[in-house]
Amino acid sequence: MGNDNISIKTPEDIAKMRVAGRLAAEVLEMVTEHVEAGISTGELDRICHDYIVNTQKAIPAPLNYKGFPKSVCTSVNHVICHGIPDDSKVLKKGDILNIDVTVIKDGYHGDTSKMFIIGPPKPHVERLIKVTQECMYKGIEQALPGNHIGDIGHVIQQHAESNHYSVVREYCGHGIGLVFHEDPQILHYGRPGTGTEIREGMTFTVEPMINAGKRHNKLLADGWTVVTKDRKLSAQWEHTILVTRDGPEVLTKRSDEALPF
Repeated sequence: MGNDNISIKTPEDIAKMRVAGRLAAEVLEMVTEHVEAGISTGELDRICHDYIVNTQKAIPAPLNYKGFPKSVCTSVNHVICHGIPDDSKVLKKGDILNIDVTVIKDGYHGDTSKMFIIGPPKPHVERLIKVTQECMYKGIEQALPGNHIGDIGHVIQQHAESNHYSVVREYCGHGIGLVFHEDPQILHYGRPGTGTEIREGMTFTVEPMINAGKRHNKLLADGWTVVTKDRKLSAQWEHTILVTRDGPEVLTKRSDEALPF
């Protein structure tokens, strides 16, 4: 353990983190063909749950985590994060959806999320989703030994705000390993050179939540669902990464994904 209670992963930890990360990515690959108009988020949750439990022989981390009732998070349109899957929430043309998957395998967590558009996409919607993904990639690129957590937040904030979007500040990325959420917190805004120093062997998520309107949000009465106050759209992408001496390794990379670095 280093400063700030941050766990530096051993080669054995890393091998298991790679497996958990790959499994999380495979859930998103598997569910993609099911995401279409007419399906409910409750049904998508069941498809993911069955795949994680029966095919992967793994555990869906969100299920019963601090009382969360489902196996994945499904955040539609102006929902920023932690949307609860529901059989009454049926996807329709024009919706956007984030599916957030965390699996536990051999005790280790892999955490990732992806945006989906229920077509046909409108240009301004595609743009929000594309810029948000770019924000994540730019943040991940800063995950180099000797850099600081503030370097990650700074490039994300700069890219979002230069595109006239806003960054959600109340929810952030996090260290991950045997524990779902551990130190350090990865803010998606900040100043270069500030915060915890990034070290080889750290594993954490980068998961910017970017709003088309203002950054302000509110928590619904269910105690989980976070929405934009102005009800404008919000997008999010997430990867779990490992810091290596050669740069960031994306543990949750999907097979259909071309990393820009």
